[in-house]
Amino acid sequence: MRSEPHPPASPCRRQCCLNDQDICIGCGRSLQEILDWGAADTQRRRQICQAAEARLLSRKSPS
Repeated sequence: MRSEPHPPASPCRRQCCLNDQDICIGCGRSLQEILDWGAADTQRRRQICQAAEARLLSRKSPS
């Protein structure tokens, strides 16, 4: 039986500031994802981290 991997740590970088789309410019999470974090299971937390990372990367990419 496989054990459950450790849940990911919060991506919070203590640079909390929401932009006009309610996305944190520090960690890349949406306001709803920030609010959901505490009750989220491991799978949901991984999804949130992946989405946040993608937002941060797209912000750095030239459009």
